[in-house]
Amino acid sequence: MTKLDPTKLADWQIAEECEKKMKTIYQLAEELGIKSEELIPHGHYYGKIDFETVLERLKDKPDGKYIDVTAITPTPLGEGKSTSTMGLVQGFGKRGKRVTGAIRQPSGGPTMNIKGSAAGGGLAQCIPLTPFSLGLTGDINDIMNAHNLAMVALTSRMQHEFNYDDAMLTAKKLRRLDIDPRKVEMGWIIDFCAQALRRINIGLGGPSDGFLMESKFGIAVSSELMAILAVTTSLADMRERMGKIVVAYNKKGEPVTTKDLEVDGAMTAWMFNAINPNLLQSLEGQPVFVHAGPFANIAIGQSSIVADRLALKLSDYHVTESGFGADIGFEKFWNLKCRFSGLKPHCAVIVATVRALKSHGGGPPVPPGKPLDPVYTKENVGMVEKGCENLVQHINTVRKAGINPVVCINSFHTDTKDEIAVIKKQAEAAGARVAVSNHWLHGGEGALEFTDAVIDACKENSHFKCLYELDTPLGKRIEMIAKEVYGASGVSYTPEAEAKLKKMEKDPETAKLGTCMVKTHLSLSHDPTIKGAPKGWTLPVRDILTYKGAGFVVPVAGAISLMPGTASDPAYRRIDVDVKRRKVIGVF
Repeated sequence: MTKLDPTKLADWQIAEECEKKMKTIYQLAEELGIKSEELIPHGHYYGKIDFETVLERLKDKPDGKYIDVTAITPTPLGEGKSTSTMGLVQGFGKRGKRVTGAIRQPSGGPTMNIKGSAAGGGLAQCIPLTPFSLGLTGDINDIMNAHNLAMVALTSRMQHEFNYDDAMLTAKKLRRLDIDPRKVEMGWIIDFCAQALRRINIGLGGPSDGFLMESKFGIAVSSELMAILAVTTSLADMRERMGKIVVAYNKKGEPVTTKDLEVDGAMTAWMFNAINPNLLQSLEGQPVFVHAGPFANIAIGQSSIVADRLALKLSDYHVTESGFGADIGFEKFWNLKCRFSGLKPHCAVIVATVRALKSHGGGPPVPPGKPLDPVYTKENVGMVEKGCENLVQHINTVRKAGINPVVCINSFHTDTKDEIAVIKKQAEAAGARVAVSNHWLHGGEGALEFTDAVIDACKENSHFKCLYELDTPLGKRIEMIAKEVYGASGVSYTPEAEAKLKKMEKDPETAKLGTCMVKTHLSLSHDPTIKGAPKGWTLPVRDILTYKGAGFVVPVAGAISLMPGTASDPAYRRIDVDVKRRKVIGVF
C-alpha cells in the first residue's frame, strides 16, 4: 500500500493496482461468515447477500457497535465523507477488529458530472471501482424501471379514461379514477443530471399518443422507491410499502396510489433483486456493503437498514454512512432511519476539513471545476476559527441525539499545525473527541488515531433519543428541526404549503408519518450562499410532498430541484475505455 502515492496517481489508477490483489467474493463472504447458499455472486469480486436468510440464522447473535459517519456543511467539492468512512473501516482492520462498512451506491449523475462516484479516494476506497461506479448489480436500474412503470400505468390510465366512457371502462374491468392532471405528484426519473428534463410536455400528437399534459423528470436517486429501499426491513415490508405510493390526486382531492393503478405488484417484481445488499471490499480487504443511494438533500440519503442489520450481526464494529452534513444526513439517520430500524448508534463521526471551515469563516466561493483560491492553501487561523461555528452547530446536533461525537479532521497536506490546533480546541470545548486522520495518503495506517478515538467513544454509554415523537404535530416537528438543528428563528409557509400542512395535520394517517426535510446541503440555512452558523433567519417551506410508501412527509424548503444540472466541465469528458487493456479509465 505504501508504494502507491495518491499525490501522483489518480483514484482509478490506485484502485486498478489494488484490484490485482483483491479477495474474491467467495473468500470475502467466507471470512465474513456468510454461507455459500446465502451468497449471490455477480462475477468474481462482488455480489449480493440473501439478507433475510442470514438474519434468520443469526437472529440470536448480539449486534456489534454501530457508528454513523456524517460531516460539517460541505463545499461543493465534498469533504471526504466516503473517504473517511473507508479510512475508518481500514483503520479498524489495522487494529485487528472485525469490521464492516456500509456506503451508498453512487448515482450516475454525479459520477458523470463533478462530484465523482463516492467510492472514497486516495488510499481509502471501495473496490472494484468501475463496477461500483457504473451500475453495480443494477439496483438503480431496477428503481428506474419500477418507478417509470408507475408513470406508464398512470399516463395510460389517464389516456384510456379520457377516450373511453364508463361502459367501455367497465367492459375492460377498469373503474374510473378521475385523475386530476393538475395534481400529478410523480414524474419520470433518469439517473443523470439532465436539467433540460425538469419540465416537459408529454402526449403530443393525437388521442393514440397519450394524455397531453405537463410532466417532469427527477434524478433516479430522488425517487420514493430509493427511500423505500433504504428504510424497508423485509420483502414483505417492501411489498406493502409499494402499494401506498401516491402518484396523483383525483378531482375530489383524494390520493391515487400505485395500488389503485394495480401496478404495485409488478413494481415489487422489478425490485425483487434490488432488496438484497451488495458486498464489495475496501482497498485493504475489509467487507463493505453497498446499498441504497445518495442525495440526502432531496432524499433520505442513507445506506440501507437491511445492510446495517446484516452487518451488525456479522461484525464487532459497523460503520455506516449518512449523506452530507449533520443537519441533513444525520438528522434523517437520527429521526427516520433509526426510528424505522429500532437500532441505536454508539457513536457519530463528523468529518471536517480546514478547507470547508475556511469557507464558513469568510473564504471566497469554492466553485466546482475551477482552480481553488490560494486562501485555501495558505495558513489563516482566524478564518478557520470563525468557520468552527459551523462545526460546533453540528456537534451540538449529534449531542442532542444522545450520541457520542468524534470529529475527524480529514487532513490535507496544506493544513498547518496551528489551524489543526484551533479546530481541536473548539471541538473539544463543544464536547467532542477530535482526531486527525491521514487515510487518503496512508490508508488504514493513517487512520489509527481516528480509529482509536471511535473505539473510545463506543466504550461510553450513549443515550439515544429522537428529536420528536410521532404524535408531535407536523408543523411543530418542522419548527423543531428548523430551530434545534438548522439554527433558524422560525418557519414560514407559502399559501400552498400552509394549506397542505393543515390538511395533513387533520389526517390521522398522514400525521403519523415521519418528516423528511428537503433543503440545500451547502448551508445550515435554505440559502446555499449563507455560510457558517447563521442566526436570526426564517426557514421558508414552499411545498410539502407525501411519500406514504416510504413512510414520511417531505417539507421542501427554499429553491431546490429534484433534478440537478450538469456542469460545463463534467467528468464524462475524461472517462473512456483503454481498448488495448480492455479497462475503463478515468472514473474517480
